[in-house]
Amino acid sequence: MKKAAAAAVVLTGVILAGGIAVKSGSLGELVIASVRTEDETEQSSEETAVQIDTSVPVLPGSRIAVVSKCVSGEFWDMVHQGMDAAVKDINEAYGLKSNDQIKMTFEGPSDELNVEEQVNTLDAVISENPAVLCLSASDMNSCLAQLETAAENDIPVIVFDSNVSDDQLIADFYGTDNDRVGEIAGEKMAEALEQQGDILIFAAQGKTQSNQKRVDGFKNAIAEYSEMNILEELYADEVEDMNAAMQDALKKHPEADGVYCTNADMSDLYLSLEQTDEQLPVMIGVDATTKQQAAVKDGRELGIVSQDPYEMGYQTILAAAHMTDSDGVQKLEETDLLEPAWIDSSNIDNPEYSNFIYKK
Repeated sequence: MKKAAAAAVVLTGVILAGGIAVKSGSLGELVIASVRTEDETEQSSEETAVQIDTSVPVLPGSRIAVVSKCVSGEFWDMVHQGMDAAVKDINEAYGLKSNDQIKMTFEGPSDELNVEEQVNTLDAVISENPAVLCLSASDMNSCLAQLETAAENDIPVIVFDSNVSDDQLIADFYGTDNDRVGEIAGEKMAEALEQQGDILIFAAQGKTQSNQKRVDGFKNAIAEYSEMNILEELYADEVEDMNAAMQDALKKHPEADGVYCTNADMSDLYLSLEQTDEQLPVMIGVDATTKQQAAVKDGRELGIVSQDPYEMGYQTILAAAHMTDSDGVQKLEETDLLEPAWIDSSNIDNPEYSNFIYKK
């Protein structure tokens, strides 16, 4: 039995007023339009009514260096779009022209599993001494030495999407509430299976904090039901071939009632597997890619717990710009978590959820 419920869209530590996210604090008041159509994401701040508090100083000519977990895929494309839009809006709001404009570079591996390439990119970027470093960590422990070097060189670090294990080395974190991602997925799975059944978890990197939280949140949610069990957990960075590992798990566990995929890559990979239409497990994925949208509409996927990558990117760069005029690492008092949304056949075409629907 499949039921649907729309998750409320909120931010931890902020107020939602009329669809606008407002955050007050040491970064000033940031006002971001929270619902954008496909055309609006490419419009200027004047057209989308984005307001930026210019009482917080920025350092003209500063460069913000972004080292992403990945630079390809619909999720990361939308993060990048949000960051580009923030840079444009900041320069317009502060009246920065020519060489005085805030600039941004966006680098990283083409595969989230390539931790070594991300670390090498970090080394190169830090040696260039950017005003602020923004990082999404593939491995929460692999880049601590680089972050220590950044701190020694008074380069503030803002982490987005996936955090690091030592938050004393960073100024702030902007990302989704990943515990809540897993919790929503678990609650929806329990509802669909009437609180009984056996589940397979197909997860991204085991060493990525965001992924760990999504798995833990899911397991904690279904632990409330004594007749729900995890058959097997597979992690993409712990097997040689995740495609083959998924197929083997499905053959080994034909009794599986549900499948939970923890990110866009795992969800899209699972949907690419050849399967018969008989007794397909209930599938719940994360990140509303175009492939998953199609699967929700044709009934192969119950629903998606999705993020707002554009907003994540925008907020990250706003915070970074407001740290360009600071001296070294400044630890902020708040952790800024974006609430995920549940997307299913009942709301997938609803404009109110357009931020959570990814586009190529």
